[in-house]
Amino acid sequence: MAKGLTRRGAMRAGAGVLAAGAVGAPMVHAQGSAGSLRFAFWDHWVPGANGALQQLAQRWGERNRVNMTLDFINTTGNQLQLTIAAQAQSRSGHDGISLLPWDPGTYANQLEPVDDVMGRLSQKYGQVNPIAEFLAKRGGAWRGVPATSGTQTKPALARFDLLQQHAGLDIRAMWPARNERGPGSDQWTWDTFLRAAEACHRAGVPFGLPMGQFTDAVDWVGALFASYGARLTDERGNPTVRNNQELRQVLDYAVRLSRFLPNDVWAWDDASNNRALISGRSALIFNPPSAWAVAKRDAPQVAENCWTIPMPSGPRGRFLAYLPYVTGIWAFGRNKNAAKAFLEFITERENAEFTSTFSQGYDIPPFLSMADFRVWETEGPPVGTIFNYPLKPHHQASYSIAFSPAPPDLAQQMYIQALNTKLIARIAQGNESVDAALGWVEREINNMRRG
Repeated sequence: MAKGLTRRGAMRAGAGVLAAGAVGAPMVHAQGSAGSLRFAFWDHWVPGANGALQQLAQRWGERNRVNMTLDFINTTGNQLQLTIAAQAQSRSGHDGISLLPWDPGTYANQLEPVDDVMGRLSQKYGQVNPIAEFLAKRGGAWRGVPATSGTQTKPALARFDLLQQHAGLDIRAMWPARNERGPGSDQWTWDTFLRAAEACHRAGVPFGLPMGQFTDAVDWVGALFASYGARLTDERGNPTVRNNQELRQVLDYAVRLSRFLPNDVWAWDDASNNRALISGRSALIFNPPSAWAVAKRDAPQVAENCWTIPMPSGPRGRFLAYLPYVTGIWAFGRNKNAAKAFLEFITERENAEFTSTFSQGYDIPPFLSMADFRVWETEGPPVGTIFNYPLKPHHQASYSIAFSPAPPDLAQQMYIQALNTKLIARIAQGNESVDAALGWVEREINNMRRG
């Protein structure tokens, strides 16, 4: 996930004009809601993508006699995070605000429950992404509505020409732009991935997989651990590192894989993998479509040879790293009923699809039934390149976030401290024994539990 200007210059403005039916019918729950609403949303990396929310807010406000004000705050320099903290402390500010993945737990007591909204939406659209529920539902109540805008997954974004040339893998045949598997898809495992990484390393186009302490690294390594059944704790937060053969197995794999990555991946930030792909120096990264979209502008010869495919499978299955935004309503807000109705409106299927289309397919909706938006079929070049970006039933995969199923408060601390990538680094870089490294991580977890 590239940050700052790298992604901000990523894409041309959104995907066309607002169709007559794109925003759907007015929300009956808001009839008679007068007054004003102020929302602070994450400032999208995709130029023009904020326009989707602006148009939806204008239409909803006009229909419901509500004066809508939308502010967009970016995460560069932690501006959004600081705004959230300041408003929570002062109990004043916007009526609703975009929350980062772990924020619903941090601010649970100051967020208005939205069980009524989520109940109606779930009745219409079925199952919510389970990771979104894990993050947004605290103390038995939904503390925000999982957002479409800004929510991403991190599958494999690969150069199909380089994988064919150097590793003998035809990934477009394996994972076509259709709701079906192709020949060889059953062999898309971490063992196959390791052989391909070695081959591309020898050819001078190594996989660009960060192993540092930033989000992209923690996310893909978290999915790797999940695919081996390698947990650091149980559901209660008790460490599970002793005599944990799955954990030892995945550590052995990660250390072997690290030998075929660029030497400096231990210091990479969330823009480094994007740069590696766009420059033509890498055959594969784990990322949303932003790097491909930058390449469309700056390196079209790279973009036209990119294809998104699911993450490899491991002994316990296939997992896809998922990083959602959640939109919360402050409990001290003055117009909470209208705020709920607005969030329900923008999460309706036709409006979620409008938002995803404006972002050129970057944004992932919160309901599993919404993995069939047309934008993922039509974006290119090459057409179909991001078809497999959202998780689809034929992938036979599950969404994941690192350190689940630990209690969210503990998982948040482990995530922020990047315990999974640090654990690998102590062995691969620091030459510690596996036993010594596991002893270290167990002490870290126990210290976190003690506070």
